[in-house]
Amino acid sequence: MPSQDKQQMFSFEFYPPKTEEGAANLKVVHTTLSKQNPEFFSVTFGAGGSTRDKTFDTVVSIQAQGLSAAPHLSCVASTKENIRSILKDYQDHNISRIVALRGDVPSGMMSPGEFRYANELVEFIRQETSDHFTIHVAAYPEVHPQAHSASEDFKNFKRKVDAGANAVITQYFYNAEAYFYFVDNCEKHGITVPIVPGIMPITQYTQLFRFSEMCGADIPRWMRKRLESFGDDRIAIQAFGTELVSKLCQQLLDGGAPGLHFYTMNQSAPTLAIINNLR
Repeated sequence: MPSQDKQQMFSFEFYPPKTEEGAANLKVVHTTLSKQNPEFFSVTFGAGGSTRDKTFDTVVSIQAQGLSAAPHLSCVASTKENIRSILKDYQDHNISRIVALRGDVPSGMMSPGEFRYANELVEFIRQETSDHFTIHVAAYPEVHPQAHSASEDFKNFKRKVDAGANAVITQYFYNAEAYFYFVDNCEKHGITVPIVPGIMPITQYTQLFRFSEMCGADIPRWMRKRLESFGDDRIAIQAFGTELVSKLCQQLLDGGAPGLHFYTMNQSAPTLAIINNLR
């Protein structure tokens, strides 16, 4: 594995815990993962801001331990005043990173609010806070599931970067060529910000299949068949998943990826197994 430096780092993503037990578990998890000297921890934000307070509390808790935390901030179903208030709260707590997303429209809600797309949120953050925040945005190397076409999806992505994004985190994938092709396309269009691959460890097949259906991540047929062949043998699934994703990560790093962003699902062991294989 290439040596880690400022340009090649790990980062870890959590979701806000729903219970006191979950919060206690997450504290153990991010304390354990902090030993990997990550660039930052990110914390997700529920549809329509449904986890606003829990996201805020989790980020502030991580930051209080001397670790860098980056809250997700989705703009759909939000107002400018609401987003302005959230930004001020984060500034007041010395949070300097944000993952800016469009987000999902909550079930039953008809209006998208004052923001329709993530590039509008990025523009607003820049207008309100200048360069206070390092802004990360999302990318879909295998194309956003709601995009009309691959070219239209890429144009929408470029708008986010042009609006002032500093870095990119991709949706997870299991085909390295999708990432490399996407990076090459970015270079052809003058996009020079770091594009960090999102990595999803494999711990169980049913959950992975459900997530992938929702977010448009492709599970190659050969991979699906292998996972299906293990049935309910979680140990075998995890062993296969760790080997597969470790090889993917090594290929990405060897190919020039500036780092890896792990979707931890609030667990440390699956991610650490991959990192240990890389070392």
